[in-house]
Amino acid sequence: MFTGIIEELGSVKSIQKGKDSARIIIAAPLIVSDMKLGDSIAVNGICLTVVDFNNTSFTAEVMAETLTKTNLGDLKPEVKVNLERALRLRDRLGGHLVSGHVDGVGIITGQTRYDIALVSEISYPEGIGKYLIPKGSIAIDGISLTVVNVTSTAFTVSLIPHTRGITNLGLKKVGDKVNLEADVIAKYLEKLVQPSEKTVDPGGIKVSFLSQHGFL
Repeated sequence: MFTGIIEELGSVKSIQKGKDSARIIIAAPLIVSDMKLGDSIAVNGICLTVVDFNNTSFTAEVMAETLTKTNLGDLKPEVKVNLERALRLRDRLGGHLVSGHVDGVGIITGQTRYDIALVSEISYPEGIGKYLIPKGSIAIDGISLTVVNVTSTAFTVSLIPHTRGITNLGLKKVGDKVNLEADVIAKYLEKLVQPSEKTVDPGGIKVSFLSQHGFL
């Protein structure tokens, strides 16, 4: 698990692409300081496994599913990526719970400045909108952000200078792709309250069901 608080802005050193896979080397002098083989690192919000590292960079392997369903397939040398090490139980949870499993790719459709803030509008693919609410949480390229507004096709977030300065969102332009991960708690709640033939009739959720699952 991760928190969506970016620790380092890494730089892609090289990408070796196979037929249906890739091997990525990322320069990240900060996070390699206590790295071990097999560590989980969120790269643009995607949980990857460290397969090799040295004093300045680490290597991760990416399978076909990840390349086709995230923006990692578009990476090129020198491109900046957001990096976060896995959450330790004693750490502060400064953002929100992020699993590193991307739900879909969004596209930046607008950017508007309001004093120090940059409000970005991002279109989202089908299936993610039901998890988006104003003031709710969303992970964008692994960054924990608060949703400002939501429409049927897009949502907005507001970026302060600090966030723009230490993440790749400060480098993104209109038309760029971003990885989206909806709040995992919203997904579990959806699963829990979905109608079940054994507990809920077609008429809807009953008081007994809510009581059984700890809501009452």
